[in-house]
Amino acid sequence: MKAYVFPGQGAQFSGMGKDLYDHSELARSLFAQANEILGFDIQSIMFEGTDEALKQTNVTQPAIFLHSAILSACLGERFQPAMVAGHSLGEFSALVANQTLSFEDGLRLVAKRAAAMQKACEQTPSTMAAILGLEDDVVERICAEINGVVVAANYNCPGQLVISGSIAAIDEACAQLTAAGAKRALVLQVGGAFHSPLMEPAREELAAAIEATHFAEPICPIYQNVNAQAVTDPTQIKANLVSQLTGAVRWTQIMQNMLAEGCSEVIEVGPGKVLQGLFKKVDREILTSSAVL
Repeated sequence: MKAYVFPGQGAQFSGMGKDLYDHSELARSLFAQANEILGFDIQSIMFEGTDEALKQTNVTQPAIFLHSAILSACLGERFQPAMVAGHSLGEFSALVANQTLSFEDGLRLVAKRAAAMQKACEQTPSTMAAILGLEDDVVERICAEINGVVVAANYNCPGQLVISGSIAAIDEACAQLTAAGAKRALVLQVGGAFHSPLMEPAREELAAAIEATHFAEPICPIYQNVNAQAVTDPTQIKANLVSQLTGAVRWTQIMQNMLAEGCSEVIEVGPGKVLQGLFKKVDREILTSSAVL
């Protein structure tokens, strides 16, 4: 069974999507549509922009979404997923690929998500940190004992967990987690505390947009970030997507569940190979590849 997976923020690079544009009429028309929907020339930033320009949240999120969504559309009949999943932002790409969301609606929601998250980051200075080499339950316990907001945010693979919260609480957590035996506790260069309670203002803003958007019956199940379960009911998909901004990305559990439920091949759709590497941490024998035209 083939699983198609879609990367999140951090996978961007200058030149992304240019090969699609050069080789596909469909890609060219979708990029033109994207420029119109967003109200700026995102394709030029993706193809020729500096790393700094691509790091702006209002550019990064739509850019990664566009690379993934356009690539999956260009695969045509070769795109035959038994299951899909997306890491954080990638969940929106996955929902377009499995036909729950239209391309246009997916892009509008991603643009709204980026703007809402940027606004929430500006309200409260906050950050995230990668914790390597500790059991998940140890990280969770130490975070729960710290005064201030700090929570487990991204369960990326066994032994790799990202925490999220206020700057003071993250600093305290890193000190305590290092003392508890973490191999590394590395504060990340991110705009704010994604997937934490500090994203509540963004969640409220996005919830209204998600509720107003049509979600169709998907062509295959999506394993969603907040519960790591296979979901096909559009109403449930909506609810889980709303919870995603303040809830944890349970990627470790998604991989384990996909493998347990028959996944034999993983194809990453979009920039980078991060998700393939994470699957190999869970099952060294799993067949992985990047989607190509």
